[in-house]
Amino acid sequence: MTGVTDESWFPPCRPASAPAPTLDAKAIQLFCLPHAGAGASAYRDWPASLAPGIEAIPVQLPGRESRHREPARLSAAELITELSGPLARRAGPDFALFGHSMGALLCYELAHVLSDLGKPPRHVFVSGLGGPHLPFAGPLLHEKTDDDLIAAVADLEGTSSEVLAQPELVELLLPLLRADLTVWETYVPRRSSALRVPVPITALGGRRDPGVSLERLSAWESLTSADFRLEVFDGGHFYHHDAPDGVAAVIRKTLLDSTLVQ
Repeated sequence: MTGVTDESWFPPCRPASAPAPTLDAKAIQLFCLPHAGAGASAYRDWPASLAPGIEAIPVQLPGRESRHREPARLSAAELITELSGPLARRAGPDFALFGHSMGALLCYELAHVLSDLGKPPRHVFVSGLGGPHLPFAGPLLHEKTDDDLIAAVADLEGTSSEVLAQPELVELLLPLLRADLTVWETYVPRRSSALRVPVPITALGGRRDPGVSLERLSAWESLTSADFRLEVFDGGHFYHHDAPDGVAAVIRKTLLDSTLVQ
C-alpha cells in the first residue's frame, strides 16, 4: 500500500524529547501487539521499563494513531500476511512476541508463520485471551449496536468513562473497535493437526476477567509442543494496567533467565 513501509509497523512511541532507552548489546527484542481498538502507544512505557536487557518494540496496526488514514483490516489472515514480512525483517536472531486480547491471537498466528519461515520466536506471551481453538463463547460484540458495544467496553474497564462520555471520541473509537472485534470473532481456527507451535507459551490473565476464565486461559497449553506457563494476576481484563511491574517481572524472568541456560 502506498506510503506504508516496514518502519510504519514499528513507530517510536515516546516524546521526541525523550531519549531512547539504553540497551544491552545482546538485548532480546519483544514485539508487542495491542488489544482491540488500541494502537502502539498502549505499550509506550514498556521500552523504558524492560530495558536494558529487553528491547520492547510496539507494533502499529493499520487504522490507528500514526496509520489512522489506512482502513482497519477485518481478518486475522490479512493482518498476518501484511505484518509477517516486516516483522521477520525487523527481528534479529533473538526475539519474542507479546500480545493482549486480539494481539494474543495475532502473536499465535505469527509464531506459526515465522516458525515456517525458519525464524521462530524464542517465546510467545499471550494475555487476556482464551485459547483461540476453543468454541466461541458469548455474544458477538462486533454485531452489537453502538450503545451496546459502548456498554460492553465499559464493563471491561479498559477505557475511561471520560472518553466514553465524549461523543466525538466514541465516534472515532467505535469503527476501529468493531473492525478489531471482527478480526477476533470471525477467526477460523487451524485444523487440529496444525494447532501446536514449536515455541514456549506463557499465558497471562486477570483473575476477574469477565470474558476469559482461567480454564479458557489454561487451554493455551494444548497449543504448544514446548513449555507452557500460566501467570494469573489480580484484576480484570486489563489487569496489566494495574500490575505493570508484575507483568514486566514475568517477562524479564522468562526471557533473561532462559538466556543463561542456552
